Amino acid sequence: MYIPRLNRLEDADEVWRFVDANSFALLVSQVEGRPYATHIPILSATRPSGEKYLHGHIARANPHWKHWREDEEVMAVFAGPHAYVSSSWYDHPNVPTWNYIAVHVYGRLRVVDGDALYESIKALLTTFESGSPHPVTMEGLPPELVKRELRAVVGFELEITDVQAKRKLSQNRDDHNQARVISELEQRNHGFDTEIAAEMKKNRPSR
Repeated sequence: MYIPRLNRLEDADEVWRFVDANSFALLVSQVEGRPYATHIPILSATRPSGEKYLHGHIARANPHWKHWREDEEVMAVFAGPHAYVSSSWYDHPNVPTWNYIAVHVYGRLRVVDGDALYESIKALLTTFESGSPHPVTMEGLPPELVKRELRAVVGFELEITDVQAKRKLSQNRDDHNQARVISELEQRNHGFDTEIAAEMKKNRPSR
């Protein structure tokens, strides 16, 4: 991913908070010489050694997994809020642009099953059912249903080889013009406008 110096997101804790908050990802690898992508939730986890890794699963009927090779890198794309920025908001002539935050995680996939797959899906349920008044749990589901569903998916763990994180939030503009962009985004309030405005506020130098 092209990342100018101003747009680099280098704080590891912040990167992983972003990944966890935007965990519906795009898993990309090669299938018969062409890029192939699957949209799935992917969670981060930490090994006892302190190393981060990713885990998830896809449908067994999806041919994607049949082409995974442990000696080839794949990429997981985590995309966050984004917003169009009109150059009419600046105090000088310029061109429009787009503000956004994204993280690309590269690594090698390893297929997992058995207990590892069970625990991966259990972690997924725990994460996304946490706000439900009647949370679904692995233990609460009929055992035969769990067995059947586990047979219908392929689990994986991704051993991380590289992380690239980009936060493009008008850092190349002076504080006055950043403030103008924030104000216009808040007023327009379309799509992710207010989320990007909030990220810009957090990213502005202390005044």
